[in-house]
Amino acid sequence: MRARLLAFAAAGAATLLAGAAPALATPAGFAPQHSNHVKHHSVGGTFNQDGGNWSGWVSQGSGFSSVSASWTEPAVTCNSSNDLYAPWVGIDGYGSQSVEQTGVATDCSSGSPNYQAWYEMYPDSPVYYDNPVQAGDNFTASVQRSGTNYTLTITDNTAGWTQHVTKSYNGANSSAEFILESPTGAYPNFGTVTFTGAKVDGSTYTGEGGVALDASNNSGFEDQTGQISNGSFDVNYVQE
Repeated sequence: MRARLLAFAAAGAATLLAGAAPALATPAGFAPQHSNHVKHHSVGGTFNQDGGNWSGWVSQGSGFSSVSASWTEPAVTCNSSNDLYAPWVGIDGYGSQSVEQTGVATDCSSGSPNYQAWYEMYPDSPVYYDNPVQAGDNFTASVQRSGTNYTLTITDNTAGWTQHVTKSYNGANSSAEFILESPTGAYPNFGTVTFTGAKVDGSTYTGEGGVALDASNNSGFEDQTGQISNGSFDVNYVQE
């Protein structure tokens, strides 16, 4: 899995979104892809922006200092060996070229899903952890900033391990995210991913000042982001 994900990093996933509006400079791995999009989808009476290969919620503003949430890794069905996606939380990447994010990738290159936790601070390549991850594991992830120091933490609450790193970085601090992303634009059938306990700058996230994104999959499927309530929301894999 590591070799496959690093291969995507070396190739530059930006080329996979040719025509998306507008891509940022040559991202690596799970790197920034988005500015503002114009296509909209109707979900539960609300309208979500077309997120390219991102789905989930983005809080927009300035000076963000922390973001955190939990989710449970679903058992996925691989549609092809090109399927690759990750739930993550982070600061930046939506309309900025800086990224501070951590999550869990699911890779189908072997024909079966393989899971691996990681973090990324673009333009450096993603760093992958060797800790075992299985479908059904519950995770809590966070990014915390103090000045120009960022601490990225991910905990497998089921398996009982934690990884964290602190680095100095010149981030824009202009967005905070709870995202599902695919560098290949090809998602496995993940059913539903539910983010819970979503917080921005220490407060429960309500969606105020934010935008919901839907990602379009291959083969006529879409990741639809639901409304957020008390820091919780679903992203569903559905047919368009």
